[in-house]
Amino acid sequence: MRIAVFSTRAYDRRFLDEANLAHGHDLHYFDARLDHDTVPLADGFEAVCVFVNDTVDAEVIARLVAGGTRLLTLRSAGYNHVDLAAAHEHGLSVVRVPAYSPYAVAEHTVALMLSVQRKIHRAHNRVRDGNFALDGLLGFDLRNKRIGIIGTGKIGLIVARIMRGFGCSIRAYDPYPNDDVKDFGVRYEDLDTLLSECDVITLHCPLTPDTYHLIDEEALRKTKPGVMIVNTSRGALIDTRAVIEGLKDGRVGHLALDVYEEEGDLFFEDLSDTVIQDDVFSRLLTFPNVLITAHQAFFTEEAMRNIGQTTLGNATAFAEGRPSGNEVRVQDVLA
Repeated sequence: MRIAVFSTRAYDRRFLDEANLAHGHDLHYFDARLDHDTVPLADGFEAVCVFVNDTVDAEVIARLVAGGTRLLTLRSAGYNHVDLAAAHEHGLSVVRVPAYSPYAVAEHTVALMLSVQRKIHRAHNRVRDGNFALDGLLGFDLRNKRIGIIGTGKIGLIVARIMRGFGCSIRAYDPYPNDDVKDFGVRYEDLDTLLSECDVITLHCPLTPDTYHLIDEEALRKTKPGVMIVNTSRGALIDTRAVIEGLKDGRVGHLALDVYEEEGDLFFEDLSDTVIQDDVFSRLLTFPNVLITAHQAFFTEEAMRNIGQTTLGNATAFAEGRPSGNEVRVQDVLA
């Protein structure tokens, strides 16, 4: 198949080219994100491959289909950036990478916890400047702390296992409890109880209308004073303005983010020589108890290799007229 691949960097091309040795697709790479202005680049391509910050709304989908695209293949597990109703209406098939490496995201989650609570990011900068003082670097033990995991799919399950190794008590919230989590002593609670009792809250749920701004002003009123919040899932799970207010009044003691609700104009770009125009994001950067990474939790050799293999395997299955098992069942999502 001729596949237009948007939002690519050198590392994307490396792993896709490696995976393509087994498939032989005709890959055409574009640095640009897919959006209303760049969609003409996809004319004549049977398949279009996109990443998390590409725009795949109804207008873009109509233009893709008019240009001959029959398959939208996502290099991600999430599909909240895709207008599935429009895809269904236009007969555009959508496939994804449901599990590239849950270990990568889970391990990055724990790395963020450790870094922000032991202030490793601040210590690193101090030592580079020749400042070896310990003032302001006091942390706390994770042992015996209560960890609240919201979302207990594959990633949440691995986070729970890791945190049990630290000697933590684990609480979980998920509308669909996972028996594998319960089997090793994790206790499910309702959301309000989890918010009020846990020292650390880590988010591992998809972004849906029900989870949009799950952590907002009302939720923060229920949390323990000084709570740590970690988000390696989707940025819009958190109401950023509300969390900033929580940081200012001490309700939020530590914040660690790998995603941000308005990250589309920031992440995956080198903006070091420009003035960041997002005032909310700039405000976050002023807090000493905030640690942000730029959507890199997934970014390991193993995960990138799995993304390449699954993405092109999905395309091959579609070209051969057989299911890959990774189709987004649009009718089920809309039901």
